Amino acid sequence: MSANGDVTPLEGIAVGIIGMGDMGKMYARRIAAAGWRVNACDRPDKYESLKAEFAEIENIHIYANGHLVSRQSDFIVYSVEAELIDSVVAQYGPSTKLGAVVGGQTSCKAPEISAFEKHLPQDVDIVSCHSLHGPNVDPRGQPLVLIQHRASDASFTLVSRILSCFESKFVCLTAEEHDRITADTQAVTHAAFLSMGSAWTANHQFPWEETRWSGGIENVKINVTLRIYSNKWHVYAGLAILNPAAQRQIRQYAESVTELFKLILQGDREEFTSRIKSAGDFVFKGQEGKELLLRDEVLEQFSLSGVPRAERKPNSHLSLLAMVDCWHKCGIVPYDHMICSTPLFRLWLGAVEYLFRQPELLDDCIRFALDDDSFRSDDLEFTFAARGWSDAVSFKDFNSYRMRFEKPQTYFAPRFPEAIKLGNEMIKKILSKTKVLEAGRKQ
Repeated sequence: MSANGDVTPLEGIAVGIIGMGDMGKMYARRIAAAGWRVNACDRPDKYESLKAEFAEIENIHIYANGHLVSRQSDFIVYSVEAELIDSVVAQYGPSTKLGAVVGGQTSCKAPEISAFEKHLPQDVDIVSCHSLHGPNVDPRGQPLVLIQHRASDASFTLVSRILSCFESKFVCLTAEEHDRITADTQAVTHAAFLSMGSAWTANHQFPWEETRWSGGIENVKINVTLRIYSNKWHVYAGLAILNPAAQRQIRQYAESVTELFKLILQGDREEFTSRIKSAGDFVFKGQEGKELLLRDEVLEQFSLSGVPRAERKPNSHLSLLAMVDCWHKCGIVPYDHMICSTPLFRLWLGAVEYLFRQPELLDDCIRFALDDDSFRSDDLEFTFAARGWSDAVSFKDFNSYRMRFEKPQTYFAPRFPEAIKLGNEMIKKILSKTKVLEAGRKQ
């Protein structure tokens, strides 16, 4: 739903932001541009650089620490990593202004809400939020979750009024609903792209330079993988490791990849085909006759490769086949959460349905996976990667997650600027397609 009512700034009301990473800065700039006073801080060692960065923006006031922000702000947003939320709230929460409203911008709400309940004064209201997109995506029309956890209607109205400047679509959920839905729409999506990056790095491949990784839905795989690795590792680690539903789904994705790859090695055509078709029937039931989210004329616009279409080779698409198998095993119908989905999830769903909702293309993929060994070594590395990411998440090992993330990040870094530019263009295109899809589903 969209925000309603008066959205002009209220005199004397200040918004505090604790944590000036990429999303914190985006929030600060947008809210200040709408006319609200913004009090902001990050770690003490960043104080001087932040003061210099925001010196020319009249409504943004940089402070040395969260105590100074908390004691004079009426709505305070903690924009820090989920792994650190408890310690940061424990430090600054007791300084919260009497009667203020506090929220967080983490991707996993269970530890965030726990920290608020544990460390905030009882006279403080809690209204949390989560913008379901990255800092470089235009927030207009994107989902923005609002969680009225412990708050009056007046406090909730204030937060809605402040955040209306984003022109996002408000989605009202509980903390538990938020974590379940974000697991359904983000956790496995991220795991798939992270595994691709790890596999390409292990094989010393720049996939856009290979004819077999060119064109069509390969453009989605490559561009989104590079887009994810161009971000900070903790953006994905908190969601995966601290969300129990995400842990289960990532583990199932690794199992789906492994089991399907074993069937390929065994040449078990009947079981392989049956499993894939059954999963597709479950996930895409009711989508017959509806327009595909992605089509060739869209996909071909966003290539990092100059390989002619005629020279391209088919692909086993193990990552896509395993995704639908995982959704089937977890009982997830991805279309159920389109209102609360990220741009990356919509791109991924578009790539998956492009394969599964074109029977001839899916049959060719199955035949290629079983009869051609061109991708066996790639699929082997992908299987290793998926299991490795699952282990890091299951063991709740943030350090292992970070090391796994930063190796491909370093490897692919030279292509990030171009990939981000293409990724932004892809997202704009897919969003227009999503509106058509959603309209069709409502009919």
